[in-house]
Amino acid sequence: MKTVMVTGGAGFFGGILKRAILESGDRCISVDIVPDPDEHPNLDKRQIDIRDREALDQAFANAPIDGVVHCAAKLAHGSEDPKDLWTSNVDGTRNVMDAMRKHGVRQHVFTSSNCLWGEAMGRPVLEDDAPNPVELYGRSKLEGERIIREYTDINCVLLRCPTILDFGRLGLLSILFEFIDEGRRVWAVGGGRNRYQFIYAGDLANACMLALDYPSSDIFNIGSDDVKSIAEVYEYVIRNSKSKAKVATLPRGPAIAAMKLAYRLKISPLGPYHYKMIAEDFLFDTSRIKERLGWRPTLTNEEMLWRAYRYYSENRREIEARQDVSAHRKAAKMGVIRLLKWVS
Repeated sequence: MKTVMVTGGAGFFGGILKRAILESGDRCISVDIVPDPDEHPNLDKRQIDIRDREALDQAFANAPIDGVVHCAAKLAHGSEDPKDLWTSNVDGTRNVMDAMRKHGVRQHVFTSSNCLWGEAMGRPVLEDDAPNPVELYGRSKLEGERIIREYTDINCVLLRCPTILDFGRLGLLSILFEFIDEGRRVWAVGGGRNRYQFIYAGDLANACMLALDYPSSDIFNIGSDDVKSIAEVYEYVIRNSKSKAKVATLPRGPAIAAMKLAYRLKISPLGPYHYKMIAEDFLFDTSRIKERLGWRPTLTNEEMLWRAYRYYSENRREIEARQDVSAHRKAAKMGVIRLLKWVS
C-alpha cells in the first residue's frame, strides 16, 4: 500500500484524484484549506493552508509518504486579493517542496496549466515552447514550475493541463451551463469556429498515478484528442440536453474590446487570458506523454462538457447554495455577463 499526499484534495480535481487513489487500494493524505467532506478508512484529512509551514510539516511527519501530487492553487476568479493568490501558488509550492526534501519524499507531480500561454501559436504547443503568461494565475504557475525545478534531488513531473472537465466541474463554466439550462442563446465569439482543448479529469488522474512511478523529472503536455470547434461542442451539449438554446455569434472585435473594458472596470469574471484566447485555437501536442508514460485520453471535449453540464442541471439548486468550497466546485459570479443573459 502506497501513501500519496494530494494537496487541494477537497477541490474538484484533487477530490477526483484522491478517490481514484483510494479506489486503487492505496492510502491518501488530503491537504486542503477548505473542509474535505469525503470519508474512507485509508483517508487522512488535514485542513491546513500550505503556506503554514509548521502545519504542513506535521502532515508529512505523521506517516511515511511515497509521493505527492500538488494540485492546490488559488484561481484568479476565486481570489479577490492578488497577493493571496501569489503567496498560495508560489510560496505554498516552495513549502511543499521543502517538506518533501526534509521528509525524504522523492516522487512529485505538479498540475500546471495552459495559462502559461496567452497567445495562439498557429499550431499545437510543445513542451519546449517558451511560456508567455498574460495574467497573474499563469505567472504564478510558471513561477511554481521554476521553483520545482530547483529540487534536482526529487523526481518532479510537471503536467501542463488545459481546462479539466467531469461531473462537478463548475467555476466559469457554470455561466455557460446556466444559459443552456434556461434555453437562452449561447454566445460564441467569432461564431465559435476555434478549437480549444480540454482534459477529462479521469484521464488526468490516470496520468498523475502513472507519473508517481516515473523514474525521473519531466514535463508533459496533456489533453484530449479529436478536438472539434467550440460551436460543435456547444451544439452537442444542447442537442443531448434537449435545450431550446441556440449557438449565436458575437463579432470578434467588439466582443473582445468589451471584455477588456469590463475587466478594467472589475465587473467581469473574465480576465486577460480569457479575452485573449476566447476566439483562438489552443491545443497541446501530447505526443511526449503518450510515448513516455503510455498514457491515452478516453473522452472527447463534447463528451466531457456533456458530463459536466448534466451534473449542473441535475444539482443546480444545491450548487447555487454552496459556500466554503473551492472555486471549481461552485458557480462563478456572472458580473456584467448577466446583462447579456437578459437579452438572450
